[in-house]
This record gives sequence, C-alpha cells and structure tokens, in this order.
Amino acid sequence: MTMLTAIDPTTGRVVREVPAATPAEITALIDRSRTAYTSWKETTLAERAEVLRRVAAHLREHTDELAPLMTEEMGKPIGEARGEVAKAAWAAEHYAENGAEYLADEHLDSDATSSYVQYLPLGPVLGILPWNAPFWVAFRFCAPALMAGNTCVMKHDPHVPGCAAALEEVFRAAGAPEGVFQTLLAVTEDVEQAIRDPRIQAVSFTGSDRAGAQVASIAASEIKPAVLELGGSDPCIVLADADLPKAAEVSALSRIINAGQSCIAAKRVIVERSVHDEFVELLTAQLRDLVVGDPRDEATKVGPIARKELRENLHRQVSTSVEAGATCVLGGEMPEGDGFFYPVTLLTGVEPGMTACAEETFGPIAVVIAADDAEHALALANDTPYGLGAAIWTETERGVSMARRIEAGQVSVNGIVKSDPRLPSGGIKRSGYGRELGPHGIREFTNAQQIWVGPVRS
Repeated sequence: MTMLTAIDPTTGRVVREVPAATPAEITALIDRSRTAYTSWKETTLAERAEVLRRVAAHLREHTDELAPLMTEEMGKPIGEARGEVAKAAWAAEHYAENGAEYLADEHLDSDATSSYVQYLPLGPVLGILPWNAPFWVAFRFCAPALMAGNTCVMKHDPHVPGCAAALEEVFRAAGAPEGVFQTLLAVTEDVEQAIRDPRIQAVSFTGSDRAGAQVASIAASEIKPAVLELGGSDPCIVLADADLPKAAEVSALSRIINAGQSCIAAKRVIVERSVHDEFVELLTAQLRDLVVGDPRDEATKVGPIARKELRENLHRQVSTSVEAGATCVLGGEMPEGDGFFYPVTLLTGVEPGMTACAEETFGPIAVVIAADDAEHALALANDTPYGLGAAIWTETERGVSMARRIEAGQVSVNGIVKSDPRLPSGGIKRSGYGRELGPHGIREFTNAQQIWVGPVRS
C-alpha cells in the first residue's frame, strides 16, 4: 500500500501517514463527483450561495482546529495560518455574495430579436494544488467553480494530507451535498488518470512551471481547458522618488510571508542606483529583527522551509550567487539542529544570470539589484521567463504609466502584490495562463453559451 507522508518541518519527524487512493478508488471518487453534478447544476445560485456561506461559517468557527494543521504539515507560522483560514472563508463568502452578478446573462447587440451569452457549468473540475497555502489555494479553486455549478475534485499536494482531508470534512460538516467537493488523496504519478478521465471536464493547476507543462500537455491531449498558476520571479522596482521607508517595509513583508514560500513574493528588488545604498540600509533593518523559529510560537515571523530538499536547493541558490560575486549582507548560512530552518538572507550586488536572479527562489531570501534609471529597471524587471506579479514604487501617475510596460499578470503600484477574491490574478509567459478570482475567475470553468433568438430584426 502506497502512503502519503507528512513531515513536521519544525522537527523533521513524521506526523501523519495516509493511504493513497488506488486507481479503482480514483475512478469511484470521480464517479461520485459526476453523480453529484447532475443535481448540483440544477440548483439555483441562491442555493449554491447558501452552501458556501455555511462552509465559510464553519471555517471561521473552527479556525483554532484547522490552522494548526498547516503549521504542523508545512511550517506556516500560526498567526499566518489563522489568517489563511479566514481568507479561505472570505473567498467562499465573496462568491456567495457576488456570483449571481458575475454569472448574469450578458446581452449583446446583433441582428437577432435578442442575443446574449449565458454562463453554464461544465461538470466535474479537477484541482491540482500545492502545499504552500493549503486552505487558500483550495478555496481560490473551489469557491468560484462551485458557485458556477461545477463539482470539485481536489487533488492536494501529497505532503499535506491532513489539510486535504480536513477540507473535505469542512464541506461535510457544513451540510454540503455529498460528492460536490471531494478530496483525492493520490500520489503524483496517478494524477494523469484523473486528468484523462472523461468525466473530468477541466483542470486547475497551481505549482511549478515544469509540472504545469506536464499537466497542460495531458489536458490538451484530451482537449480539456486548464488554468495554470505557475512559478514567479516577481520584480519589485524601487525608484528614487519612492517612499523608501514604506517600500522597504512592504518589500520585506512580501519577501518573508510564509517563510518566503510564495509565488507572488517580491523575489527581485530592483533599486535605482542613486538611492540603492539608502534603501539597502532600510531593508536590512527590516529583515534583521525578524524572529525565525517555532511556527507554533505567536512571536515567530519566519518558520521553517517546508521540506529538507527545498532548503538544500535554497542554500545552493544562495551559495552559487555569492560565488558568482553577490554580497551576502544577512544570513546565508545553513543552520544546524532539528527541522528545516533557513535564516533570513539578504543578497546585494546581484546581476542578471546569477542563480538567485535567474531561478525562482522559494524561501526568505531578499535579492537586491541595482538599476541605472527607470528604463533600466523596467528592462531588468522584464528580463525573466516568468510573468506573475510585479510591484513599482514611485510617484503614482508615473507608476501607473509604467505598469503597462511590465510583463506580468498583476502589478501593484506603491503596495504589496497579493491575491484578493475581488480581483483576477494569474500570469503570463512561464507563469501560466487563465485567471482565478474576481469575475474573470468564475467564468474560466463555464460554457459561455451564445443564444440567438429570432426572427431577424428588420
């Protein structure tokens, strides 16, 4: 029997082992999803909204039971974990309140007496999700899909089986119809079976660009739509006219949330040379005092890296960048002791082509790159195969103008890049395609059906 194993990154010890679904069990689970869809698609938007509200209420009422699962299985600081449960509830509430408006018929003028587009569900949708935000990414996927009338099969990362099982239990406890939302506890190798199952009508994937390419290829071979939210090497441009203390504060926060294990973290801070040294001093002060430690401790701001091999790769990225000429201002040394901790690290003098600039870094590593001026900063920002998020710190009108020239799916001017149920998010280039959240996200997994009603207008 194949097992899914969860390891507490604070201690390095196994905390949970769960049997993986067999091929026959995968088939049976998808069959239940299809059966549930036949009735769920006939429910009214108001009925779907009521289910989502009950689910959100259960999340909020049981935060103190659910949040520690993330702390245990992937090392999220407990304060952040509570916030993530609340944000998952917010996503459910948002689509309960706004789904009907987002899915309203869209009337378009034509030669018909009446012509319009109506947004209809597709069927069972498969979500293939990562470990770094187990509750948020689940609801980013399922809240809009369910509100649109689809059913959801969630294949979570094999390293967070406790979180995955708890998510299905949330729906069950909230009284959701049987089979509407199900957790598929499967090994990665068996995901292809689920993608190819003819009853699965669409796929949502969040993860690395390498794995995303494989998922997209399989889905395309079955002619199934997919939404991909992949890796990022997000630039954060800081120009000379920026509010430097605020830019340093927000850049530090963006870089160390979830111990830096976030796709939309500020991974490359590109600073205009005339204010480079001043900004580095401000950023150093922000990073130096961050508490790294046990994520169960309320004072901890930076927990461990989720897995041993991820920490080893992170250290390789730092070491090779220093060997190539970067300066390590803070951190950069592999700690001893239990768990997979890594110190908050600041690299300056980073140049294009260095590992910490060329690769996605998934950890508490701030990378500062000097730019001659705004044009040079833009060129550096776009010099990446990724295009997920970006930030610009400068005078507002100038920042809004520059945003049009940034190659990214979302740009924040004088603020942090974040996901928000009200706004679409997603990437371009190797960061993926399609959009999640907002009105755009709920329409991704619908049939935009055109209706033409005659006779022809004279």
